[in-house]
Amino acid sequence: MASQSNGTNGQLYADENASITAEKQKSGVSKDVFVEDEAHQIQYKTLSWQFVSLLMIAEIVSNGMLSLPSALAVVGIVPAVILIVFLGIFGLYTAKLLVDFKLNHPSVHTMGDAGYIMFGPVARELLAFGTVAFAVFGSGSELLSSQQALSTLSNQGMCSMYLVIISGAICFLISLPRTLDRLAWMGLLSAAVITLAGFIAMIGAGDNPVPERSLTVTASSNFYDAFLAVTNPVRTFFSLRLITDRFFMLISEMRRPQDAMKAAWCLQGFATAFYAAFSIVVYVYIGNTVQSPALFSLPPAWSKATFGIALANFLFSSGLYTHTAAKLVFVRIFRHSEHIYSHTLLGWTVWIMLCFAGTSIAVILAIAVPIFSYLIGIAASLFAAWYTYGLAGFFWLHDVYHLKGGTDGIKRRPIGATLAVLTILAGAFICAAGTYVSIKLIVEAYKTGAVGRPFFC
Repeated sequence: MASQSNGTNGQLYADENASITAEKQKSGVSKDVFVEDEAHQIQYKTLSWQFVSLLMIAEIVSNGMLSLPSALAVVGIVPAVILIVFLGIFGLYTAKLLVDFKLNHPSVHTMGDAGYIMFGPVARELLAFGTVAFAVFGSGSELLSSQQALSTLSNQGMCSMYLVIISGAICFLISLPRTLDRLAWMGLLSAAVITLAGFIAMIGAGDNPVPERSLTVTASSNFYDAFLAVTNPVRTFFSLRLITDRFFMLISEMRRPQDAMKAAWCLQGFATAFYAAFSIVVYVYIGNTVQSPALFSLPPAWSKATFGIALANFLFSSGLYTHTAAKLVFVRIFRHSEHIYSHTLLGWTVWIMLCFAGTSIAVILAIAVPIFSYLIGIAASLFAAWYTYGLAGFFWLHDVYHLKGGTDGIKRRPIGATLAVLTILAGAFICAAGTYVSIKLIVEAYKTGAVGRPFFC
């Protein structure tokens, strides 16, 4: 069978028995990570692009938006909104690079697989570890949001440590389905409730404006304070672009991977517009005293209503993050084996153990590590900066070099090459600056005594 053309427009490789290029020899396999066969008991390629967009919205438009209004108080409305819109557009561009790379390399299931194709086995292990670590950290972050919601609803009537454990048990059950289509309808509900929660919060802020509030349209600030402020929207778009790694997994389970950009357009358009609207409305009515999360700035009744609605999204997002970490390890262990496609005892035992381990680690981090929230910032800076931006530039350079004529192919595309290099530099800058700010925050927290104790209510 003759190999198909493998251009950057996303045409698929034919199969691993076709004419083998040097790159295929390096990557080991070229066939799709999930093979379609009606005889398989477990079918993976079942998602439509609509449900992919809902799953991403459910995971991304979550507690991230709640910290955005506070950024406006530091850098001002205009710079913050420009940043949100810019990152949304930039995220759409990098999503296109990711989709093209995935379609050119069907064997890619995670960022680790992509790293192996581009840089070799060391990159595979490093990027795979980063994906698992960030997914577990993301799960723990959502557990803390669930704990805040439950504490607010119960008027702090139960030890927060126990609330995290209860939330973890629910998230463990959510993570258990082996295929993402089993979570799709829950994703629809989750996307709906977080959207509704955002509108309720905006209504609550508008109905209870802060008297004599002060607003900042633009503000001058030093690098540390400014970058600290924009860290919130940047982290939000980091989560959005865990789409980079989450998106690889989601595309792998799509019926038509060619429709992946439709999901990206839907997500980026909705998230960018919703982030901007939510942050502006809440900030305009509350002003510079707005807290993070913003729901704590609402009157108690409105805060409880919003947290109560958003709780389902926090729990689902935590379970989805755990599912991501477990799926990466599971596929790495059993790729193309019967345990992937059949209901075997070993397969289900390992899967349940991985989900339990991911949830347990997230729970322990949330209740036993006083600086956990700061560690999330470090993880975002070290890994998500590259998943979000830097590696997307390498995707373009790699495929143009290998599939479009080597160095001459890159020279014939000066605009694309420039954008790719700028994308890589953006990832490097955010990685370095974000790590610096996060470490400085930890040092200051210890100096001021803001760090709590482990296993403390």
